[in-house]
Amino acid sequence: MNLCRLSDIANIEISGVDKKSVDGETPVRLCNFVDVYRNWAITQNLLKSFMIASAKETEIAKCSIHKGQVAITKDSETRDDIGISAYIADDFDDVLLGYHCALITPNEDILDGKYLNAFMHTSYIQKYFENNASGSGQRYTLSNETIFQIPILLPSLRVQKAIGNLLSNIDRKIELNRQINDNLEKIAKQLYDYWFVQFDFPDENGRPYKSNGGEMVWNEKLKREIPQGWSTAKIKDIAQTYSGGTPTSTKSDYYIGGNIPWINSGELNSPIITSTPNYITEKGLNNSSAKLYPLYSILVALYGATAGKVSLLSFEACSNQAVCGIIPNDGDMTTYIRYYLISLYEHFITLSSGSARDNISQDTIKNTILPIPTQDVLTKYSDVTKPIIEEMIENQKGLENLIKLRDGLLPLLMNGQASLNYHLSHG
Repeated sequence: MNLCRLSDIANIEISGVDKKSVDGETPVRLCNFVDVYRNWAITQNLLKSFMIASAKETEIAKCSIHKGQVAITKDSETRDDIGISAYIADDFDDVLLGYHCALITPNEDILDGKYLNAFMHTSYIQKYFENNASGSGQRYTLSNETIFQIPILLPSLRVQKAIGNLLSNIDRKIELNRQINDNLEKIAKQLYDYWFVQFDFPDENGRPYKSNGGEMVWNEKLKREIPQGWSTAKIKDIAQTYSGGTPTSTKSDYYIGGNIPWINSGELNSPIITSTPNYITEKGLNNSSAKLYPLYSILVALYGATAGKVSLLSFEACSNQAVCGIIPNDGDMTTYIRYYLISLYEHFITLSSGSARDNISQDTIKNTILPIPTQDVLTKYSDVTKPIIEEMIENQKGLENLIKLRDGLLPLLMNGQASLNYHLSHG
């Protein structure tokens, strides 16, 4: 197995394409930092989510993405966010890689793109990035030279393709689970909109309430009409709310050997949380402001990149101070409150303060006013959506098991502990 510098076996372009649209430039779509960071592979399924911008012809020539390439995150506020790669799995028209990233085009006679992407995810390369990242405080970066000098272990092209294909097949299964959960989330959200935005929940005759003449009354607190018989309340009146806490980082006995799950705000990118890599000890919990949230608590990110994001917690856990936990007094209200808060995302961001980052106060959450449906409507809605949420939880767990399988296989394949015979013979 040979050891090569990346720049000797691939072409590397550092993207400077920003998110602006400028008159006179060519309209394009951008595959941005977050797209690379969140995905093992960039596929056509992501195309609609790419933002619209513009670029110069020289940028289009250098930074257009095509099947077989690998993108890598280069600069970020957080050290852990750099050096994350994604394989370009499909061809695209007029899609460029955005700035704070580098685009790698392998010499396909020597280096397989799927293998390179898998290799970039190994602890060996992540340690290399950790040791060579520069910056502190506000910004961390991988210098051009650090990227050019990445040491690549190079088995035969046949072995590379077998490793890359195996891990890509697993990733396709992961992506399928994600799509299923995205669809289930859309179904549950559509039900919420139909029942509580259009107010066409089933009336006593099973017909859509508002569309069939259900009486609506003006509510002064909400400044809009709501169905007859409904009331209003603040979150703090119908639920307990807590913000989390962080045990002192210098106290090793607050963390080492811990078995209490501890959520950070970045994990709220997922609509349902079924696991966390972070744990604290009981001593850490008791000596911090962290509180233990029960199963099916609603979590809201208060600041950072995920400020305003809402997740459902599917196990008992605590969190850091960047998260607000909401525990409804009535379990039938959980899904209703969750989607109501999701609908307020733009509102929360507008209200947020802080020049460096968005910041939502816990008081903002506690004092949020919402309409309170009648108990029979809440119970019916809970009964309808509960199977959907439970299926999402099981799919998310399956997805995470596949991710563990993929990431666990990688080092075994690299050092020969796992056999590639089947994949070589069927390649």
